[in-house]
Amino acid sequence: MPPVVSIVGRSESGKTTLIEILIPELKRRGYRIGTIKHTHHALEIDQTGKDSSRHRAAGAHTVILASSGQIAMIKSTPSDSVTDLIGYFNDVDLLITEGYKRENTPKIEVLRTEVHTELLCRNDPGLIAVATDADIAVHVPVFRLDDPVAIAVFIEQRFLRPPG
Repeated sequence: MPPVVSIVGRSESGKTTLIEILIPELKRRGYRIGTIKHTHHALEIDQTGKDSSRHRAAGAHTVILASSGQIAMIKSTPSDSVTDLIGYFNDVDLLITEGYKRENTPKIEVLRTEVHTELLCRNDPGLIAVATDADIAVHVPVFRLDDPVAIAVFIEQRFLRPPG
């Protein structure tokens, strides 16, 4: 199973933007990256009346929509925890999650002062770094929001390269 790093922070803090610039940097280094975006909204991939929706209505536990070059899976699952979902990512080197601030995973918190000034996870033992536009004092490394190279190096050294 791949190592997991969760990008966490308040709404509109820049989590998605950080992931968007971090993925290409990690890919440039030769890593295969998977992501999970946690949402509290209902998923709308399975449209009523479409064949996949009809398959699920008939009782299928798992439905895959497949086209040339990509698939989408709709699966009944009792949980949306990272622990329960990580098994779907056996073909990647690193799994980045967005959200999941309550999960027991290593976390990089995004703090953008335009939105908030206090960390959500300051006392979380899983907090491993902060990406921010602020000058803050915290017990973990602090990176600039616009520096995916430094964050990628940190992730690579901590999770992707063997020690020594």
